[in-house]
Amino acid sequence: MHVKEKIVQSSLFICALSSIAIILLIIFFIINEGLPAISRRGILDFILGGEWNATYSVYGILPMIVGTLAVTLLSLLISVPLGVGCAILLAEIAPPWARDIIKPAIGTLAGIPSVIYGFFGLVVIVPWIVAQFGGTGVSVLACGIVLAIMVLPTIISVSEDALRSVPREYREGAIAIGATPWQTVTGIVVPAASSGIVASIILAMGRAIGETMAVLMVGGSVVAIPDSIFSPVAPMTAVIALEFSYASGEHLSALYAIGIVLLLIIMLLNSVIHVMNSRRGMERA
Repeated sequence: MHVKEKIVQSSLFICALSSIAIILLIIFFIINEGLPAISRRGILDFILGGEWNATYSVYGILPMIVGTLAVTLLSLLISVPLGVGCAILLAEIAPPWARDIIKPAIGTLAGIPSVIYGFFGLVVIVPWIVAQFGGTGVSVLACGIVLAIMVLPTIISVSEDALRSVPREYREGAIAIGATPWQTVTGIVVPAASSGIVASIILAMGRAIGETMAVLMVGGSVVAIPDSIFSPVAPMTAVIALEFSYASGEHLSALYAIGIVLLLIIMLLNSVIHVMNSRRGMERA
């Protein structure tokens, strides 16, 4: 091996190690700052506590966890059928000229900053909810709709790749035994790509859980367990962004502790995706 190649390989290895080191440092910093608040209250009181009041040093994040899960699940209920359907259209049905139009549009959708989605939610979705259902409009429903639009590119792109990775022999075999093109897609291709489609949904879930700006703008920022989809909500990320600028002492440590919970949720989702990708690799082998 030439010296030049060794230098390039060593440089790439150092870059990879640097990435890992940066991630570990971030994790260490978040845990180091957040652990004091969890230690004072106890992990169960912190996670299952129903009240968040910085004035009286009461820090329970159950309403935020419930709010985060509510907006995430609602966004997935809206985006998964649309996203998977669009992926099937692009991978199996649409002619090349239609794909050439739709795919760049989806790419553009993925590149729009989240604050723009927040503006769209405030100007279009919130007034629509007020006109149709009354109330203030800032709600779980508004967050769910905005997040559904934001995670659509993730579901479409990853699901389309999973559908395209299904071997051509599967389709040819199904058609050879008399299946129609639609039966081939629904009975053979989609089930064969199911692990990739589920991975796309989990990736979208991670994006929805971690989103901050859009949910801050259309959620209402009320730290209480929502009793309907029209209730205001304060997801975990929104509370961190809203209160971090003036927090100090135990209050600041409690915000870092919310970051620990978010970190654990994202790490769990990434682990599930890793297992699914490994499973897809074994299936292809």
